[in-house]
Amino acid sequence: MAKYLLLKHYRGGPAAFNDVPMDQWTPDDVDAHVQYMRDFAARLEETGEFVDTQALVPEGAFVRYDGEGRPPVTDGPFAETKDLIAGWYIIDVESWERAVQLAGELSAAPGPGGGPIHEWLEVRPFLAGSPTVTE
Repeated sequence: MAKYLLLKHYRGGPAAFNDVPMDQWTPDDVDAHVQYMRDFAARLEETGEFVDTQALVPEGAFVRYDGEGRPPVTDGPFAETKDLIAGWYIIDVESWERAVQLAGELSAAPGPGGGPIHEWLEVRPFLAGSPTVTE
């Protein structure tokens, strides 16, 4: 078994087929979308492939160490994750192919009007061990 991150983006990847911001959806469409994701997680729990899922709010900040006694730096020159990352699923599956299959299923979550949003998801394997350095 290997762990994978299914990363949901607000934007940053190719535009989704049904690319209407969620704050413009009807309450029923939002409820249907959230229920689809809950049902998806429940199915993964039944198969033993579920590890975790979290949704993120847009607020947040970049922080880095900038030396002793100096305040952390926020809002660097990088794209802010609060603008990009909506949430994630962590799954534990047998193969890359299964991770991709599940990401495809999650991408079919309903959007406005009940049709699949065809959302792009980033699939990233977890590092299984410490990287080795060779000379």
